Amino acid sequence: MGQASVIEVSSEGGRGFLVRAAGHRFEVTVAGALVAELGAPDAPSLVRAAFQFLLEREPAGSILPRFDLGVIERYFPGWRSEMRRRFAAGSRPAP
Repeated sequence: MGQASVIEVSSEGGRGFLVRAAGHRFEVTVAGALVAELGAPDAPSLVRAAFQFLLEREPAGSILPRFDLGVIERYFPGWRSEMRRRFAAGSRPAP
């Protein structure tokens, strides 16, 4: 849906992250193996890139309020390959 939005990511400890974007709050978890698999420099960068991806495709109100990052692929089958492409291209998400 092309929403430009500031995406704030903060660690909740362990695998958990709190994300604030487009006036909404989300709680997400991310497996360390997924960070390495997709070539992200760290988990917060992957979470931010994942939310950029989601907000390009749907309004923030349509995103689940709590989920594991790995489930994105159920709804958007090309997600993993797109994340690999973005990180390989060096297009690191802006803080």
